[in-house]
Amino acid sequence: MADEPARERVPASVPAPPTPRSEALLLAKAAAGGDVRATKRLLELVAPRVVRAARAVMGPGHPDLQDATQLALIGFIQALPTFRGECDPAQFAARIAVRCAGAVRRRARTHSMACDGAVDLDTIEGAGSDLAAARRRAIVRMLLDELPEAQAEALALRVALGWSLKEIADATSTPLNTVRSRLRLAKEALRRRIGDDPTLADELETREADA
Repeated sequence: MADEPARERVPASVPAPPTPRSEALLLAKAAAGGDVRATKRLLELVAPRVVRAARAVMGPGHPDLQDATQLALIGFIQALPTFRGECDPAQFAARIAVRCAGAVRRRARTHSMACDGAVDLDTIEGAGSDLAAARRRAIVRMLLDELPEAQAEALALRVALGWSLKEIADATSTPLNTVRSRLRLAKEALRRRIGDDPTLADELETREADA
């Protein structure tokens, strides 16, 4: 009987390299258990998303942007024991950033109006900004200040950060139909708010189809 050709032996199991999400999930679990090194590494991974989310809600020139970012990162670490891994930890952190930024912005706006009656429009974001886009962002931010928290969060994630409906549902542990309902209610409130200027309705319209 002829000898069979030699076959290269392959280890029974070769661990696949971790994906960014799987690495983050492992870090989140370790950080929730108090691992200091894992916490530091996890914060490095999520910090850019947190900064972008806070900037989207508050505007890059808001004086309290840094405070909101720090509060969001602290809130993220404190909330890790409740994180069930249903989405990327960076999405979980971005969601917390949206809530923190909204709260800080509302507090600052209330204080400003109480002091001198000023309304923080936050419309000018740099000489090169497109005026229509800057106006759209400013109106959305003002609306977020006035909406119930759940609706404000859904609208910010959808409009300011461009998340799909499924991403919002996953990150907030909310049924897809509930997300749709919150967005619908938020847009209805928006339309009432800008009823004296119908042209803004087109500028602020959000897309219903998933990205």
